[in-house]
Amino acid sequence: MTNRSKLLLAALLLSSQLFACSNPQPSANSDQPLTADATTNESVKVVALTSLTADIIHHLDDTKLVGIPGSRLIGTDQRFQDLPQVSQGRTAPDLEKIVALKPTLVIGARGFHDQPLSKVEDLGIATLTTEVKGWQDLITLTEEIADQIGADPASLLARYQKCLNKLPSESASTLVLVSRQPILAPNKNSWAGDLLQQFKAKNLAADLQGQSPVEGYVTLSAEKVLEADPDIVLVVDPEQDPVAAFEAEPFWSKLKATQNKRVHAFDYYGLVNPGSISKIEAACTQLQEILQ
Repeated sequence: MTNRSKLLLAALLLSSQLFACSNPQPSANSDQPLTADATTNESVKVVALTSLTADIIHHLDDTKLVGIPGSRLIGTDQRFQDLPQVSQGRTAPDLEKIVALKPTLVIGARGFHDQPLSKVEDLGIATLTTEVKGWQDLITLTEEIADQIGADPASLLARYQKCLNKLPSESASTLVLVSRQPILAPNKNSWAGDLLQQFKAKNLAADLQGQSPVEGYVTLSAEKVLEADPDIVLVVDPEQDPVAAFEAEPFWSKLKATQNKRVHAFDYYGLVNPGSISKIEAACTQLQEILQ
């Protein structure tokens, strides 16, 4: 496995931890989670440990956000320029930096942020553990955060709904390939798989199960890809041109999608890792154009 493939697998493993299945879960160390009823709206101060939750809070009420993660998406967004970062890349959040911001609520992801959230709880600070692995999870997360900070989620939920206003009338057989060595494809138990389902695409890996280093993804052989022979292939690679990477594979030119020029490159953020609201919207727009 190449170094680039290892980096991609690490990114996928991180996204599967940050955006796993189910719904937001309140702190286990308190009888009730912090809400607008427990704290006045003016006094709510939130540290978000993921780019998606930071973005959601900023859209709902940017005055409530006091700390953010140090990620590529956040670092290039001018809206967050003046907010202190409590982590960098894949490193664990800095507990001292979090506490120094005197937050009333810290929001993190199940799995990846379990340890820092536990330490924050021990200090008497409320936490919210989030898990996002599908469209409904995104809606539930937004509603939960809005409730916690005393904001109205209506306009944001309307933006989500707008993403699904133009759905294709017929489904085309589709395969998403997110890694070349090994070849990984999302099944229905992933953000990408659920997004394809929302757009009525016939995900040929939806019901496949098997051994894979990443939850929600299956490992495919070149023979399996050829056997599936999808109408459309979506390729993702955060490090380089994903189409060029796959063109080196002997099976690539034999695919119907390749011959019909129906191979499309996607950003890692939006399709594989939701990342931010704008990235989700961009992925939705691209899916609308491709699947119509």
